[in-house]
Amino acid sequence: MSMTDPISDLLTRIRNGIRVRASSVDVRPSRFVKSVAEVLKREGYVEDVRTSDGVDGRPGLRVYLKYDVDGNPVISSIGRVSKPGRRAYKGVRELPRILNGLGICVLSTSRGVFSDREARAQGVGGEILCEVW
Repeated sequence: MSMTDPISDLLTRIRNGIRVRASSVDVRPSRFVKSVAEVLKREGYVEDVRTSDGVDGRPGLRVYLKYDVDGNPVISSIGRVSKPGRRAYKGVRELPRILNGLGICVLSTSRGVFSDREARAQGVGGEILCEVW
């Protein structure tokens, strides 16, 4: 069965993994999903992203979740902004500052997938995929 929104699936698996204090979550891999997970890694919201063997023999993607020294998750909230039924596009000057710069947005641009900080540095806007803080 095909999946209509793999980014929402990634975010939901991360959210559910944090709620049960899991050390890692497995997601269905694609280059796009991996690039979103790599942005979360670069920004310090997840520990690591690695390819793994899936349960059914197909390759998978394992995202290692990050917790602070007290055991609290680094991610307080993670949610989808642009959805398949309602896309959200913003120019570089219109990019929102999440919690006044304490959080990030993940954007899909013509140059790749970036955080809002990276997109501002590159001078590009795009589709806002999700917000994380």
